[in-house]
Amino acid sequence: MDHSVLAGEPARIWHVYWQAAVGRDLLSDSELVVRIRSHMLAVHRKLGRQLLYYLLMPTEIHLLTALSAGDSASSLAKGMANVISRWVRGVQGLPGPVFAGPYRAIEIPNAEALCDEVRMLAWRPVEKGLCVAATHYRHSALRIALGNRRPEGFHSAALLGLFGPSVREGRDALRARLAQRPSAPEVLRWELDHSLVLASGSTGSIGLMSHHVRGAAAALVAACGSEGIDGALGLLERWVLAKLRLAAHQSLADGTEHDSARGRALVATLAVRSGLCSAAFVARRFNRARATLSEQMAACRRRPADRLILEIPISRVVREAIDLARQTKPRDANPR
Repeated sequence: MDHSVLAGEPARIWHVYWQAAVGRDLLSDSELVVRIRSHMLAVHRKLGRQLLYYLLMPTEIHLLTALSAGDSASSLAKGMANVISRWVRGVQGLPGPVFAGPYRAIEIPNAEALCDEVRMLAWRPVEKGLCVAATHYRHSALRIALGNRRPEGFHSAALLGLFGPSVREGRDALRARLAQRPSAPEVLRWELDHSLVLASGSTGSIGLMSHHVRGAAAALVAACGSEGIDGALGLLERWVLAKLRLAAHQSLADGTEHDSARGRALVATLAVRSGLCSAAFVARRFNRARATLSEQMAACRRRPADRLILEIPISRVVREAIDLARQTKPRDANPR
């Protein structure tokens, strides 16, 4: 996403973030909070950098930052992580990792995505139980941007300029954007897309399986809530049943006829393509041998009628699968 927020120079906007390791509290000491915030502001005084938004929490640090073409998210993130890790270890008196893995960085592709990211970050402290309203949380840029707190070194003009031509209009647009709290499925999908949580499944006899999912797979898992990967496979199975014009109540796991085998192969192919899970996981769900399912998947890719189904964009498959589930399930009046 290119923006002229750096003195007229084009910039790419990134969401850079870290998760704390288990047992670490990044804000355990008031002096530590001040030092982290001051360091965060200091590294953005370098020419070609503009901090648009920040969020500091005991277990997460998030930055929305505009970087010039000659700068990189890795340069900014690695330097910050080393300094913060040293400070946290000093305060807690414990050796070992401070962050759960390396930093993550996602480039923001357009203005709409940036607005969505600000909204999710603004409500993040509420989702984590740190406050009851987004505007109540002190350790973020939101209160400053809305004029509820002194800047103390953070300048919100660049952020507000992305929402409106003036400070007042920018604040009004920002408030409007934040008016509605994200739903539980929205939060889960965002967390999955940002690798902050894992998608889990328990199909078969090998116990719980967890891994990162994004994009289409994250949308499927988020639509199923606590049902995880198993529920997402159920959505794909229902969609495939509809495409094959089979009874909606039918289970592909029970059938032995050609249509059931064909349906299982389609579900497995879609699951693998979306990044939801492996073919082996699907085979265990349907209580079939992996080799048998793999043969059926290969056959389905050769079958003209099935190729037409598989040529449907995976984003459309996911959208239709979720809509189909909503049509057959009463909507909760209170999604939270």
